[in-house]
Amino acid sequence: MILLDRVSKIYNRKATALERINLHIEPKEFVIVVGQSGAGKTTLLRLLTREEKPTSGKIVVGGIDYDKLKDKDIPLLRRKIGVVFQDFKLLPNRTVFENVAFALEIVGMGNKEIQNTVPKVLDIVNLKNKANNMPYELSGGERQRVAIARAIVRQPKILIADEPTGNLDPKFAWDVIKVLEKINKFGTTVLLTTHNQEIVNKLKRRVVVIENGKIVSDRTNASYRL
Repeated sequence: MILLDRVSKIYNRKATALERINLHIEPKEFVIVVGQSGAGKTTLLRLLTREEKPTSGKIVVGGIDYDKLKDKDIPLLRRKIGVVFQDFKLLPNRTVFENVAFALEIVGMGNKEIQNTVPKVLDIVNLKNKANNMPYELSGGERQRVAIARAIVRQPKILIADEPTGNLDPKFAWDVIKVLEKINKFGTTVLLTTHNQEIVNKLKRRVVVIENGKIVSDRTNASYRL
């Protein structure tokens, strides 16, 4: 599903973000990427979504060889990859339903199919009863779950969750993590970055540790100490 073979990203002589990274993630895996700020986690995610190009090495995602990826095909790639950020990025003047529907509107899905699809996705993230609410009426955890619904409504094969609990209280953080686990059980590959040591240690998933642009540990059922 995700393959990085000796991937490096060098910005200049003083800034090597990633150095000869090797990483293989199978379909339907749930992988946690951890590391201090500046370790290279964000660069890794930006390479996967093709916001950045590697300086060297090979990247293959979902059977797509990034060396052969044309610029015009990048939007198609990004439909296969859902991304959730720390700061939600919801449209403030649209309801929960409309925020999720927007992701379908921009790819040209018809209204009838949108009306059929969005409630199902809101049900997955336990927000079906909030469809008509505005973002400002929701808790932080609920807003993040709307963001997750929007990221998965096009049924991506991969979901990247970049510090999705960073701004949330512990209870709301766990609500978000439970939704990610549910999505993973449905067959979506989940790649989670987090600074939350408790989440990492309770989940008992595969943990990839990045330090100074290098993978220093890659273990299943692992714990992690910041």
